[in-house]
Amino acid sequence: MESSNGDGDLSKALLPQGGVNKDDQKSTSELATKVWIETKKLWQIVGPAIFSRIASFSMNIITQAFAGHLGDVQLASISIANTVIVGFNFGLLLGMASALETLCGQAFGAKRYQVLGIYMQRSWIVLFLCCFLLLPVYVFASPILKWLGQPDDVAEETWVVAMWLLPLHFSFAFIFPLQRFLQSQLKNQVIAWVSLAALGINVFTSWLFVYALDFGVIGAAIALDVCWWFMVFALLWYVLYRCPLTWSGFSVEAFSGLWEFVKLSAASGVMLCLENWYYRILILMTGHLKNATLAVDALSICMTINGWEFMIPLAFLAATGSGSGSGWQAMVAYVNLGCYYVIGLPLGFLMGWVFKLSVKGIWGGMIFGGTAVQTVILAIITIYSDWDEEAEKARARLAKWSSPHPDDQPAEASQ
Repeated sequence: MESSNGDGDLSKALLPQGGVNKDDQKSTSELATKVWIETKKLWQIVGPAIFSRIASFSMNIITQAFAGHLGDVQLASISIANTVIVGFNFGLLLGMASALETLCGQAFGAKRYQVLGIYMQRSWIVLFLCCFLLLPVYVFASPILKWLGQPDDVAEETWVVAMWLLPLHFSFAFIFPLQRFLQSQLKNQVIAWVSLAALGINVFTSWLFVYALDFGVIGAAIALDVCWWFMVFALLWYVLYRCPLTWSGFSVEAFSGLWEFVKLSAASGVMLCLENWYYRILILMTGHLKNATLAVDALSICMTINGWEFMIPLAFLAATGSGSGSGWQAMVAYVNLGCYYVIGLPLGFLMGWVFKLSVKGIWGGMIFGGTAVQTVILAIITIYSDWDEEAEKARARLAKWSSPHPDDQPAEASQ
């Protein structure tokens, strides 16, 4: 029995011959081609960023490995100096420099190239002043560590190392803005090559100062100072002589609008610090478990492996990163505060002590209570954001910050 297809032609097939429509095949092929092209572009940006971050992270590990052959106290001192003293300031300064991801990224996209150099100079000034404000953490490292329960010999040796790491501390004020300045121009390969050279220098200087010259743990600190300042001067040379569009020399405009820049930088710093300090609190919590030495060692190894692995997704911020790119640093700081400290820490305590899961419970609280909830909340915010409105905010922000006196501009432009 024949069926009609609705137009009176009983002989015409109801379904097209050949299965899938050719137009659909063409559309699918074009989509696959576009996805492949975008993927290659993404990895051209992300690949060098991954390498540079892994190289920078590895320098501390290599130096600690050299110091580990000197003795338990020496290893503990360089480890605590790196993870607690330097780590405390590192997170804050790195977060404050992330304000350039918003400002430089938007300015470069709008082809306002000249203001990128002014933004970077403002960041240098703000971060350099912040380095002075953070000096008490280094100067009073010994009493602080003793108050936290560290043995006297470890605390005093850590103070010596911390004082020798002061040049490293001040290098952060310059290296972080330089990296964000170049990253916003998609010059990640330059950062990667400099990081590779610094990694090689770090291996050599660690051997030279620790073993050959027998400087001991102080030599380990000097090795870190040398390689980080090498990166500063190498990237600065590239900016001065290879970035004619975005660098037009030092300008007095860099000293205007510093308070507005401080507020945006502080929001970025808090956003990262709330996450960075959370992991250090977990280690302190682990120290109160049964078999604390074994538990702390296990968690420290997990943190180190997680830190290396974390460099990969962190590098994707060079190509994406809606929070920093849209200037959501303050909002993300509130999300981090709630997820890590209101949910993650109590859940870790509950699983670790009440359910007697020990270090596994603390780690589980971090994953399920902190990271997972944070990811869901930020994903929802990103999905339901009005990106046309965000684009208008970016234009207003760019107009404000590219003016000679940004402090006199309307407040809504900075939101």
